[in-house]
Amino acid sequence: MSAKHVVITGANRGIGLALARQFHQRGDQVTAVCREPSSELEQLGVAIIDGIDVTDTDARELLAERLDHEPIDLLVNNAGLLEGDDFGSFAAASIQRQFEVNAIAPLAVTRELRPQLKKGSKVIMITSRMGSMADNGSGGQYGYRMSKAALNAAGVSLANDFKDAGIAVAMLHPGYVQTDMVGNRGDITATEAASRLIQRMDEVELNNTGSFRHSNGETLPW
Repeated sequence: MSAKHVVITGANRGIGLALARQFHQRGDQVTAVCREPSSELEQLGVAIIDGIDVTDTDARELLAERLDHEPIDLLVNNAGLLEGDDFGSFAAASIQRQFEVNAIAPLAVTRELRPQLKKGSKVIMITSRMGSMADNGSGGQYGYRMSKAALNAAGVSLANDFKDAGIAVAMLHPGYVQTDMVGNRGDITATEAASRLIQRMDEVELNNTGSFRHSNGETLPW
């Protein structure tokens, strides 16, 4: 497999950091995008573009300028935000923040970087099965569920819009991963989740564009 240029948002910790490490280890060219780099990220030896808040228009434009004339084989929209809530405690401002980070920003980043995408490129939305309607058997988590459902909807539209250009899109759920986002609870480590996600990313092509899958290979219900 020839080396690819992989751009990952939210790459300073958790799943994003693990993805950056594993792509780098297999010989791909990695550009790690984040607000502030962690020491672990800096030690990887990958290209880092920091100071990027994906919800900020100027920052997204700066990112596009930094990557101008650099074709992107794989764009991984990984940056995300979880603010737990239930019906009695949700705040509209919290839901709005989660929408901005989880749903609007990945779409806006993809639009800014569209000139760097080419035939054969892939766009990956790191989503959650919590965005599934059919899989919701417990309620609560309004902001996160709503924002991830919106992200899934955006991904399907992108898959349709990009198909004629030969660009595939997928929505991937990492699993319940031990990261800071969930207080390090979870069933699998970020390292294992990244390994499984990379397998799924390798499988993404035009004949399955727009799919919603678990990192373990399971197709998830909408």
